[in-house]
Amino acid sequence: MNPPHSLKPAGVEEERLLSELNAGRLPQHIAIIMDGNGRWAQRRHLPRIAGHRAGVQSARTVIETCANLNIPALTLYAFSMENWRRPKAEIDFLMRLLREYLRKELPVIHRNNIRLLVIGRSDQLPHAVLKDVERAMEQTAGNTGMQLAVALNYGGRAELVDAFNRILEAVGHNGRSTTIVDEEMIARNLYTAGLPDPDLLIRTSGEMRVSNFLLWQIAYAEIYVTETLWPDFTRAQLFEALLEFQKRERRYGGLATVSHRATG
Repeated sequence: MNPPHSLKPAGVEEERLLSELNAGRLPQHIAIIMDGNGRWAQRRHLPRIAGHRAGVQSARTVIETCANLNIPALTLYAFSMENWRRPKAEIDFLMRLLREYLRKELPVIHRNNIRLLVIGRSDQLPHAVLKDVERAMEQTAGNTGMQLAVALNYGGRAELVDAFNRILEAVGHNGRSTTIVDEEMIARNLYTAGLPDPDLLIRTSGEMRVSNFLLWQIAYAEIYVTETLWPDFTRAQLFEALLEFQKRERRYGGLATVSHRATG
């Protein structure tokens, strides 16, 4: 099955990679740890904020490409709870950059039928940022295309804590003293409720860790790590990650099919 015709390759290499993709075996949900902005800037003897600004273009490219490929869901790790430990000037810049991005890109997101979600403890964001985020989610709430989840003030352990507390609160409101908690109940109370679990997790910059990101949801995700720093992550490299994903046999703890089992 060929890729969508709406996605026009920008060069020979992109065209080759795109032609190899099987549109019938694309991930239903891609999650990305966008790492390496600071190192990208440092290698160019630029301030860290230059790396963050350059990273916005990579985010724009990935969002547009995934939407054109009809990927149902994309989650981007934009700002972790641990990121508050960074210098105040850098945090302030990141918040301004987020607001700037929403103002500039929201019309494009809306026009492409993308629904924007924000996951994390968003109530702890600065008031002006929170208002912009809420406005953007309201404006795209009726869209039926790709769901774009942006993780802001996010932590995987905090998400589980919040889910368990919501479950306990619901149990108390129902007048029960105990209840049986199962996986479905936990999933319904996560920030990502309603989204499929990621089947592909991409991490840039070569770091071999998941950094407290979607700890419950990535239980069976295929992990793809590239040495490329996030501002240098191109559409061709996204295609390479998708091709690698399509080569893997997903067994979910079971056995491989007979034709793929090792003999002997």
